[in-house]
Amino acid sequence: MLFVQDDIADKVMGMLAGAMAELKVADPGELSTDVGPVIDADALQILKDHAVRMDAEARLIATAPLSEAAAHGTFFAPRAYELKDLGQLHQEIFGPVLHVIRWKADQLDAVIDQINATGYGLTLGVHSRIDETVDRIASRVNVGNVYVNRNQIGAVVGVQPFGGQGLSGTGPKAGGPHYLLRFATEKTVTVNTTAAGGNASLLTLGD
Repeated sequence: MLFVQDDIADKVMGMLAGAMAELKVADPGELSTDVGPVIDADALQILKDHAVRMDAEARLIATAPLSEAAAHGTFFAPRAYELKDLGQLHQEIFGPVLHVIRWKADQLDAVIDQINATGYGLTLGVHSRIDETVDRIASRVNVGNVYVNRNQIGAVVGVQPFGGQGLSGTGPKAGGPHYLLRFATEKTVTVNTTAAGGNASLLTLGD
């Protein structure tokens, strides 16, 4: 999901379409490939069904070309749609589909509220030179990872604990100080020493 301020939305979408036209969808074993296939036929069908709905309910910005090598297999051409509202998405879409929404400068809090209302909160990227805006977003948005003026992948293991909130969360963040406890199982053994018989005082440690 990409929220673009209305002042620059047309320019960004034009650049996006141009960049998508250069993508190569093909065998991921080739160094020149940008996008490989999705994991299986079921995942491909979900994306196809979503594209049919978006074609009817949203505006298609661009579709990346499929190479001849992608004619067979579970390849899906990356595409971008402009939505009117975040409510048009009913679930997370795992695949090369980008959804774009315009927002006006005075609607920032409403945008954050929409994001929080989805219930999902893994990663959010913010691009801004205004520190006040960055701090405002980071403090209000319910996500596990906020990246500022960089891409949204590549968390450094051991330095940037990774994990989400809400429906994107599983508890402690991977690589964080409490994560190791996720792999531990507690066991409690309680022994009633008075039921053992004999002289219980003999079980007492001396000096």
